[in-house]
Amino acid sequence: MSLYLSPPGVVCAAGPDLDHLRDAVFAATPGGVALNDSVWPGHALHLGAATVALPSLDVLPLPQRSRNNALLLAALAQVRADVDAAIARHGAARVGVVLGTSTSGVAEGEAAIAALDRDGRLPEGFHVEQQELGSPALMLAGLLGLGGPRYVVSTACSSGAKALASGARLLLAGLCDAVIVGGVDALCGMTVAGFTALESVDPARCRPMSATRAGINIGEGAALFVLSREPSAVRLSGWGESSDAHHISAPEPQGRGALAAMREALQRAGLDPADIGYLNLHGTATPQNDAMESRAVEALFGLALPCSSTKPLTGHALGAAGAIEAAIAWLTVAGDGRLPVHHFDGQRDPALPLIALVAPGQRLPAAPRHVMSNSFAFGGNNASLILSHA
Repeated sequence: MSLYLSPPGVVCAAGPDLDHLRDAVFAATPGGVALNDSVWPGHALHLGAATVALPSLDVLPLPQRSRNNALLLAALAQVRADVDAAIARHGAARVGVVLGTSTSGVAEGEAAIAALDRDGRLPEGFHVEQQELGSPALMLAGLLGLGGPRYVVSTACSSGAKALASGARLLLAGLCDAVIVGGVDALCGMTVAGFTALESVDPARCRPMSATRAGINIGEGAALFVLSREPSAVRLSGWGESSDAHHISAPEPQGRGALAAMREALQRAGLDPADIGYLNLHGTATPQNDAMESRAVEALFGLALPCSSTKPLTGHALGAAGAIEAAIAWLTVAGDGRLPVHHFDGQRDPALPLIALVAPGQRLPAAPRHVMSNSFAFGGNNASLILSHA
């Protein structure tokens, strides 16, 4: 059974929609991530903030009013025609929702606690359910009147990718005829301060695979697809998932878990490593992740496969990262041979395998038929997706 992905709706630091994201990821100079001191006052850091005006939350009940859900509404507006068509074709009871997130409404909780400390009471616009991890899926299902399964996957930085795999399983099991899949996460002080405490945040623009890499830039955003059996330009042809069970925050150093996820994705797609034309790296710019991932990529693909990390443009959007990067993979498969650029300072780390990082202007004679996207998370929770030309 072939499963197809509609053109995605996406909003992130690199662009407020798919057309702007396309321009950003193929551009010779980096944009998106920028200096920001509003998320964690007193700390100026490069963050991947979405700067577009977001939809009003007035259509939602108070427990669902959060920036997280506003980002999701912005992405939904871009795919609404495909969503409505799926509902009309299959019926609301046969359309499901599976999303990835990690912060949900944490920012609203932070603001409420600050108000409580300042004023002695919680603000009227706050409701504790705004912080529920399940809120994004419940919100979309309620807004659209859907009767199919609806749930959120929260496995940190692999959440968005795993949501696509989970949606595929609903289709293969016959539980749905279409699934709205993707991921969403909003910036908040907790994640920025938390990753800083782990010494994993770089105040400058991050530099994946560089000898000078010093950590991530936290980002935010949302990406949504309609996943179904209805033919379209791009298929979700493979997915693989694994768990290192190595350490709560550090990956297994040799990349065994990453390798297992990539191999499973290839096996499910019926492909060999040589069939992959481009790889979107997890590429966080932390010392351990980049070392692990580059070793795993070399072990499976050698040193010739074009690779890049797009996190210097989007920031690391945590639970949304895998879905946003799936949107970038979609653009690459449906494109004209251009490849997403790997932006860094050009200083390769001699301790890492010299995998082939995409240079500005680099392109293939035609769009790659098969593209892989990696997402790796705390606890060694790994996911790899393969998107293919239909």
